[in-house]
Amino acid sequence: MYVKEDLVLPHNLSFYDLIISKARGKSGPLFHFDVYDDVRLEHNANVEKEESHAGKVCARHWYDKSKHIFPASRWEVYDPEKDYSNYTVK
Repeated sequence: MYVKEDLVLPHNLSFYDLIISKARGKSGPLFHFDVYDDVRLEHNANVEKEESHAGKVCARHWYDKSKHIFPASRWEVYDPEKDYSNYTVK
């Protein structure tokens, strides 16, 4: 299973489909690929970068036995029809 932004991504969706459709998660885009200036070339550590959290890969067996424990208790299946813009932390 692949989990990103507390959303379990279904196996029938490819990364390509999610990137092309600009899929949004609970805290913004699931995958964000933009061009930025290289901080190392500018020698300026104060330049902001938009980085998302890394995704998690876990076995279905582990999820089934641990879904009542944090963090798996917060995960939900990704629904492309759902609007996650009004998401609030419980």
